[in-house]
Amino acid sequence: MAVNGARAGRKTGPSIMDVARLAGVSGQTVSRVTNGADSVRPETRDRVLRAMDQLGYSPNHAARALRHGRFGSIGLLAHRFDRTGEAMMTDAVLRAAAVRDLSVTLVSVYAATADGWSPAARRMQHQTVDGLIIIRSEGASTLPLSLPAGMPVAVADSRVRGIYPTVVADEIGAVRAAVDHLLDLGHRTVHHISGPEDSEPARVRRSGWELRLAERGVPIPPVAVGDWTAESGYRAGTLLAADPEVTAILCANDETALGVLHALRAAGRHVPNDVSVVGYDGIALSAHSDPPLTTIYQDFTTMGTELVRLVVDQIDSHAYSDAPNVIVPSHLVVRESTAPPKRI
Repeated sequence: MAVNGARAGRKTGPSIMDVARLAGVSGQTVSRVTNGADSVRPETRDRVLRAMDQLGYSPNHAARALRHGRFGSIGLLAHRFDRTGEAMMTDAVLRAAAVRDLSVTLVSVYAATADGWSPAARRMQHQTVDGLIIIRSEGASTLPLSLPAGMPVAVADSRVRGIYPTVVADEIGAVRAAVDHLLDLGHRTVHHISGPEDSEPARVRRSGWELRLAERGVPIPPVAVGDWTAESGYRAGTLLAADPEVTAILCANDETALGVLHALRAAGRHVPNDVSVVGYDGIALSAHSDPPLTTIYQDFTTMGTELVRLVVDQIDSHAYSDAPNVIVPSHLVVRESTAPPKRI
């Protein structure tokens, strides 16, 4: 049985001709308005837009893409959107895309291996997207991803530098600054609680810590491996709190550092009088911990903006061969969780 005059099935929504009739114009005029053409008088454009709003009409972007070569949308792949770093980067990408009037399609990758990333990237080929941003930090593989041919792409992963356009933070420089800060306060060495062993950011931060300690000629303690969570920070912090020789701890992220603060407090060790603690990321909560946390601030806003810019530049220029690498500076924010040790 026909419904509301439809020949069969369900009416899907207002058509371009419904808008034209309400606005008192031709269907061609409505089409010119939805395509952003300049050859429409302002008063006519306003009348068409009001009719679209009144009817709840949305242009068919897939059809527009066939005519104009783009959908006005980009894809975003990440392993864990619920994790702090990925969530902050995603928010930055969404904000940067909105400024350019782009929509974003999110796809979560559940297996942090090449076998997980490549199928997810290929699925994007069937989505209405003009380009792709990949937040790829987990998984040990350094092999290039299998991407749709000619797909504009930008990747937040230093392992594919020179293969795809990349945007990464200056993690080595930031970690060096944190280690120098603690050693210059008088600490004999700096202990480290890392992220997961299969994480590229965790590997880079750990390497920067080891390299700077070696350059400064101080002992390199065994690393404690965490998993980015406050719980792993609490477990590692409990073990480190039992060693009176531990006076300075650099954590791979702020959540780990918050767990360490909890563990030290539970063990009766005062921060910063007994132990200094430094985090990484600069999340808003770090300024309100007890004590406020010294941390390495990552500029997620700039990173997201640059990822979107790299993709849009490729879409606009139709040039996909260049693979620029953008390094975004990070900096140390010194707060009350670090101080000279009681005994040097």
